[in-house]
Amino acid sequence: MTDIVGKRFWFFVAAGTIILFSIISLANFGLKPGIELSSGSMLTVSFEQTVVKSELQEEMASAGYPGALIQQTGEGGFLIRTEELSGEEKTVLEDALQNRFGATTESEFYSVSPMVASETARNAGIAIAVAAIGILLYITWAFRRMPKPFRYGVCALIGLGHDILVALGVFAVLGGMFGWEINLMFITGILAVVGYSVNNTVVVFDRIRENLSRRVSTDFKSVVNNSIAETISRSLNTSLTTLFVILAMLLFVGASIQNFAVVMLIGVIAGTFSSVCIAPNLLVVWEEGKWSSLFKRNPQPAAEAKES
Repeated sequence: MTDIVGKRFWFFVAAGTIILFSIISLANFGLKPGIELSSGSMLTVSFEQTVVKSELQEEMASAGYPGALIQQTGEGGFLIRTEELSGEEKTVLEDALQNRFGATTESEFYSVSPMVASETARNAGIAIAVAAIGILLYITWAFRRMPKPFRYGVCALIGLGHDILVALGVFAVLGGMFGWEINLMFITGILAVVGYSVNNTVVVFDRIRENLSRRVSTDFKSVVNNSIAETISRSLNTSLTTLFVILAMLLFVGASIQNFAVVMLIGVIAGTFSSVCIAPNLLVVWEEGKWSSLFKRNPQPAAEAKES
């Protein structure tokens, strides 16, 4: 049987390295909020003639929008994001584009005011916080017959924190290198990751509860390791089938749900790792009360430590 608990040092090192990478990425690049979270206007246009992005960027600067963000959508289409435009400003901008590039077709336009964007960002933060508190309370209640059930909820939340940090770190890099922005689909993906990850963690914790009730072993580490081994194939199979669906969405649905799909892709991988390798091992460390063993490669069992 694979000794997952015995290798917890390496899992903690891997998780710590990933979290450090995410924090550094966030500090260096930050997150680029999309229009729903920072206000502005988004115009989707296409041109009959071939237009190069650099030419469009030059024309936007000439029209008074040097900071406009432009993304090519294929087949002559462009997403143009600017500061919030009034109806008159939008008309002037469209006339300028038409004069430079000929006939244009507008397929979508919408604006978000600063007030609405601020409220949306606040509500998104509240939603994530409420979800985290709800998960903590639910897991604590679900394991209320176990000794110290609060620990199960806290360990699950730490695992969720790992998953969210990984997603934020990756998007910080994508934003810094390719200009990716976070939007409501990103927030939706984060909430979906929270639900998915906690489901995997609860499956492992529930098997730990069953094995403790059956008195499979008097050694808590052995019980946790057996429980992980009994549920790991289920976790991996579930994650693999979910990844197939996510990849299908990325390949065939298109840019409209790109952020959601990429967040889910990152979250499923990170969530599988945290639910199998992080949360249960944190439970072991907490049960033993040896937090210093987080930083020791081969922590000695209590019996061996006494003999030495």
